[in-house]
Amino acid sequence: MSDVRIEQATHLPDDAVSAVRALAARAADADGIDAVSEAFRLALTSPRASVTHLLAYAGRPGPVGYAGRDAAGAAELVVDPSARRAGVGRALLRAVLDGGATGVWAHGDLPAARALAASEGLVPTRELHVMERAVRDGDEVEPTLPEGFSVRTFEPGRDEQAWLDVNRLAFASHPEQGSLTLADLQDRMAQDWFDPSGFLLVEDTTTTQDGGAHPLAAFHWTKREPGSTTGEVYVVGVHPAYQGRALAGPLTGLGTAHLARLGVERIELYVDGDNTRALATYRRAGFEDAVLHVVHGRPPAP
Repeated sequence: MSDVRIEQATHLPDDAVSAVRALAARAADADGIDAVSEAFRLALTSPRASVTHLLAYAGRPGPVGYAGRDAAGAAELVVDPSARRAGVGRALLRAVLDGGATGVWAHGDLPAARALAASEGLVPTRELHVMERAVRDGDEVEPTLPEGFSVRTFEPGRDEQAWLDVNRLAFASHPEQGSLTLADLQDRMAQDWFDPSGFLLVEDTTTTQDGGAHPLAAFHWTKREPGSTTGEVYVVGVHPAYQGRALAGPLTGLGTAHLARLGVERIELYVDGDNTRALATYRRAGFEDAVLHVVHGRPPAP
């Protein structure tokens, strides 16, 4: 294959977006897992996304590889299966690192991705567990919340800012989730899978704020792609002031019950490897590890 040429852009034309999506689909078919996450897929077309796109070209029409790098330093990359083992992945990896990436995702922790990262001196710095379990009899029954709390569904046009505030506090140390903006939320609300009836808000009914509203204590946002038999625990968060109030278990059960009533057969979720409390909660609820995603970055200085 000819020398690899890398082009960078902050916004991609429609034909480039189509080419990247097709390339990523071919890679997913070959690897059995998506190399490009939802956040980077949304960034392909969002005019508000702070992502630098890198397209790799090598001696034939159209891109043979794609990488994205966000403002926080996270990066992802994918190479067309027909162009692998020809230096494309290495060229993209070096380009995102030279551009300031602090960590590069290896979705599925595939051997080839591990080998490429190690050859460039990178080491695992973060793990993201994908856990799942089958829907069981009784899942459709909503759990009882602790006294003083109630649940309702998200109301577009009313709840955006309150949710963003609690999400920011709940995920203050989370490099992606905690930095979501109103534009990011609106991008997700515009997707065909968004359903406010599956976006569950838990309120503290023992107190009121200005205007008479109850403060938001926690939330469980579920997701199901149209036609899919798998539902997702998309995001679960608890305001720091309400942690330790026995909300974790019932909060998980609320979303599980909603998904079970939709008729899904399996439920999956994502949780960071260092979030031992959440891992324990989900394992008690019957979830087991299915896939591991790993971030590779520079080793810490001695």
